[in-house]
Amino acid sequence: MTTSPRVDVVVIGAGISGLFAARSLARSGVTVRCFEARERVGGRLHSVEIGRNGIDLGATWFWPDEVLVESVARDLGLAVFPQYLEGDALFEAGAPGPQRIQGNPIDVPSSRFTWGAQSMAGRLADELPLGSLSLGDPVNALRVDDAGVEVETASGTTSASQVIVAIPPALAAESISFSPVLPDALAETCRRTQVWMANTVKVVAIYAEPFWRRAGLAGAAVSYRGPFREIHDHSGPEGSPAALFGFAGAAYFDGQEPGLIGEAFLDQLVRLFGRDAANPETLHVADWSRERQTTPKTPSPMASTETYGHPLFQLPFLERLHWASTETAPAFAGHIEGALEAGMRAARNAGRAAKGVLPPAPH
Repeated sequence: MTTSPRVDVVVIGAGISGLFAARSLARSGVTVRCFEARERVGGRLHSVEIGRNGIDLGATWFWPDEVLVESVARDLGLAVFPQYLEGDALFEAGAPGPQRIQGNPIDVPSSRFTWGAQSMAGRLADELPLGSLSLGDPVNALRVDDAGVEVETASGTTSASQVIVAIPPALAAESISFSPVLPDALAETCRRTQVWMANTVKVVAIYAEPFWRRAGLAGAAVSYRGPFREIHDHSGPEGSPAALFGFAGAAYFDGQEPGLIGEAFLDQLVRLFGRDAANPETLHVADWSRERQTTPKTPSPMASTETYGHPLFQLPFLERLHWASTETAPAFAGHIEGALEAGMRAARNAGRAAKGVLPPAPH
């Protein structure tokens, strides 16, 4: 175990919220160190490179009223494009087959990142000071006292004036040893806060061409037969790469292997879109319920979204610990916008407490 030089602020988690907080602090002259358990940045912004574009296995869209995402994307020079909406949708209530609905009432105007949502995390990470980001280095313990905070990771110990916890509160409560322990009300609120995406399986099928568009279909479907409730066109700009993706509840599969989940998805696509859907070029499966750096091993049976943006997450614990993840955002919780807002709030509060500086808001 090594002891690292003291910094002003430690950020736990290199998802979009933590990275945005860390970059905001560094830009304002605050020394920062960011620790991430995964070997990659982005957290639930996870993209796979397909040719010159990216497909998303986690967060995908942002919407016209989400101005912070748009501002940060522009600041980082990220290319975006509109979600494909044209054509008819499909609805499946059960046998004997899907019903074609004129127009597309399922999708709404939204935007996507040309290189995948994770590209935003990558660009933010690239702008951090050299040596300030540690990957594959989970935080095990966190001690807070009058002198500051001490963060114990797999690689060593780092002390700071302030700390930002930018991972889901339920995951933090389970995986980090807090000293002093979190007050009962705060600990229980953390445990009962549903982790966004934790109950979700997402599968993306890549095809040689968007064949459904030839039939006048938007690639959008809602199914009550399942197992995937929602299906959307996930193609890149101009339809390349061609792709369809679906969301399903993780409980339906109960920890099945990715291959079996993928087979179930293809069976449903064939049922909905015909035989052309049977042979994708590649298939990508993400079961977020099994992602140990996202989802607690033993989630609370009482977990819900009712505690998103809870007032306790807006207050620093012992004036030194600040919460930042999309679940803690009072507005747009569960969205990239909410994650950015939470990161910005935490950075401003931690920066002011550490050095009396106020990181500027993006413009």
